[in-house]
Amino acid sequence: MPVPDQTRDRWRNRAEPGSGEGAIYWHILFRDDPAACAAARTAQARLASFRDLHMTPEEWLHATALVAGTTEDISGEDLELMLSGAQRHLHGIEPINVTISRVLYHPEAIMLGFTPEGALDPIHDAVRQATLAVTGRTGSVTGPATQWTPHMTISYSTGTQPMAPIAGALGSEIPRCDITVRAVSLVIQWGPERLWNWQPVGTASLGAS
Repeated sequence: MPVPDQTRDRWRNRAEPGSGEGAIYWHILFRDDPAACAAARTAQARLASFRDLHMTPEEWLHATALVAGTTEDISGEDLELMLSGAQRHLHGIEPINVTISRVLYHPEAIMLGFTPEGALDPIHDAVRQATLAVTGRTGSVTGPATQWTPHMTISYSTGTQPMAPIAGALGSEIPRCDITVRAVSLVIQWGPERLWNWQPVGTASLGAS
């Protein structure tokens, strides 16, 4: 992915839920993975001197597997059915080993990518099937491509500035970090995105556990 010429404000023209409204996501959460958190801290430290960068809180470091819908069209009962469906799909899939090292640049965000490519696809496929079975919709993906490209966003842009100095400070890679993904969580994000008012609803684990 090429490095953009400059950043832009992610939230300037972005439609967001009100304070009592929630967006429902399937997220792979990394807050309990010390290695993933350390990798994010390393990258964020290199960015600390730059203005207009909103850092992802360590508690909510994540890779979005699917945008499922909103609290207006998905009920609490639906959420439980989605979780049980995802658990069935993931029961026969062993925890997945991936490496974090690549840095990905987008005008609105700076992210860390995962290798090998496609390794996390079984999680995306499972939550997509579970969401479709309950809601009748396949959900949508986020990120720099139209197809699912798993990534962990470490910062979001809140203004406009040249990207070259940022890319020069962070580079194209961080020190290699090997992690094992063992679960995916269903999360309600209440209100505007940057407030980080998240409510984990439940978790679907990979493998017999």
